[in-house]
Amino acid sequence: MKDNRIHYDLERKLRRYAIGNLMKYIVIGQGIVFALMYIWPTLGYRLYSLISLTRAGLMRGQIWRLVTFVFTPPSSSPIFILKISSPIFILFALYFYYMIGVGLENQWGKVKFNLYYLVGMLGSIIAALITGYGNNMFLNLSLFFAYAALYPDEQVLLFMFLPIKMKYLALADAALYLYYFIVGGASTRVTIVLCLLNVFLFLGGDIINTIRRESRYWKTRYNFRKAMRK
Repeated sequence: MKDNRIHYDLERKLRRYAIGNLMKYIVIGQGIVFALMYIWPTLGYRLYSLISLTRAGLMRGQIWRLVTFVFTPPSSSPIFILKISSPIFILFALYFYYMIGVGLENQWGKVKFNLYYLVGMLGSIIAALITGYGNNMFLNLSLFFAYAALYPDEQVLLFMFLPIKMKYLALADAALYLYYFIVGGASTRVTIVLCLLNVFLFLGGDIINTIRRESRYWKTRYNFRKAMRK
């Protein structure tokens, strides 16, 4: 009840400042940048270099990079353990991000969703200031983790034909980035921790509860099968 009251108060006080349909604008921006990179590479890659998040650029006073890096297309980062480069997969990725963004905003309200995204942006910016370069890869991943925590049993079509539940995709991505954290250098570890800070702040309790629930489910299933074999 206390959490619901806090959520209501934030929504009431900050609603006028929040951006509705935030993910729609982000996806449109990413789509435009990718289209330019694909159709007109000289202009597209020049634009990409101007909007990406780099410490060197920020030190030169190019403060727009603090915001524009969210519009770099997902072709520059892995999703579902693959590197996306073709227009078909880009369209799928943009639709997927739009879908989970709308789902989160509908579930949380636009204020909480805006705050969640903003904290993810701040984490990415701090990581870039420390390591020298940042992108929206982990920011996008944080949206995916949030959606999987809220809708763990919802199915999506992996590679556009293989049905799989969100919780299993989330586990696969979590295992991948745990591997990166273990084998990567200090800059990789800093980037992962800071860029997923919003996941820990907003969803730590939900993730722990999901893990406990899944653990009980598989334990019960194992004991049932064990009893049936006797």
